[in-house]
Amino acid sequence: MGFNNGIVGLPNVGKSTLFNALTQTAAAQAANYPFCTIEPNTGRVAVPDQRLDVLAKAGKSQKIVPTSLEFVDIAGLVRGASKGEGLGNQFLANIREVDAIIHVLRCFEDDDVTHVEGGVDPVRDADIIETELMLSDLESLERRMAGWEKRARGGDRDSKASLELAAPLVEALRAGKPARTAVQPGQEEAVARLQLLTTKPVLYVCNVDEESAATGNAHSEAVRKKAAAEGAGVVVVSAAIEAEVSQLPEGERAEFLEGLGLADSGLDRVIKAGYDLLGLRTYFTVGPKETRAWTITAGTKAPQAAAVIHNDFERGFIACETVAYDDYVTHGGEAGAREQGRLRIEGKEYVVQDGDVLLFRFNV
Repeated sequence: MGFNNGIVGLPNVGKSTLFNALTQTAAAQAANYPFCTIEPNTGRVAVPDQRLDVLAKAGKSQKIVPTSLEFVDIAGLVRGASKGEGLGNQFLANIREVDAIIHVLRCFEDDDVTHVEGGVDPVRDADIIETELMLSDLESLERRMAGWEKRARGGDRDSKASLELAAPLVEALRAGKPARTAVQPGQEEAVARLQLLTTKPVLYVCNVDEESAATGNAHSEAVRKKAAAEGAGVVVVSAAIEAEVSQLPEGERAEFLEGLGLADSGLDRVIKAGYDLLGLRTYFTVGPKETRAWTITAGTKAPQAAAVIHNDFERGFIACETVAYDDYVTHGGEAGAREQGRLRIEGKEYVVQDGDVLLFRFNV
């Protein structure tokens, strides 16, 4: 599955530094000038999950295979991007292709790093980006509505339905509100097909100075208040620290973070938040060869979860042996869970839960 998060923001806020740390590569050049990133860089990162180690030990697996997420480093937007400023049309098109938006905001003061707006104000920066996305959505919808109106006058039912769907979205955008605020219950899938920028879920990442990595600062607190009002998520990181951590051997990272007063990596928090942002869930398969994590969306039924492994599993689905994570661990694996009556046989209508350990029965 191609679940991906687009990393966006104004130039020089730390997007590429964060991306490099996420992917532990120098694939995205980080430099102190706008439009350093022109083409979007893409990288897949493992989703940290401590349950994998526990399951592998219980199942005596030879190796562990985590699930992963894709991150796309998109070039910096500027004021006027919806009108083509700063190669804006190209960048907006890149955003349209992602599933969720990771909005990096500069929350640190540094006279040596130029700010395209002349000073640090992350709430203003967030509003600039949101405005450009809304203007782009409004232009896109108004253009399409002109065609729908013409065909609707000729009696085309699909066009009439499209106009009804779009009307509240356009009204919200004209009022300066993102389209996501006007999506009617039950219309989520239909609206998603419109590929609007402001219906995508958003996570704000506050890039703070090293001294503020553990506690945040006044800038990140202002972003938290904005996010709370919008129902959006927030993660505070220091991209500079994360860049250092990504270069350390795995065994030294925890000690380095602890010395800075950090319980875990900011990158881990970004990855997990991005996973949650997309409404994703994890189930596991455990055997002597490997313990593996698999990604599904919330609400996925067993046959469709099986298809993530192989389409034949869905086509020939019979049932799935299911053990909840806690039961699998408590009873020492599949055999113990079976003996204690904690292993269940579930059918086609079963909605897979996060943490389920599954074994699919199928016949093709």
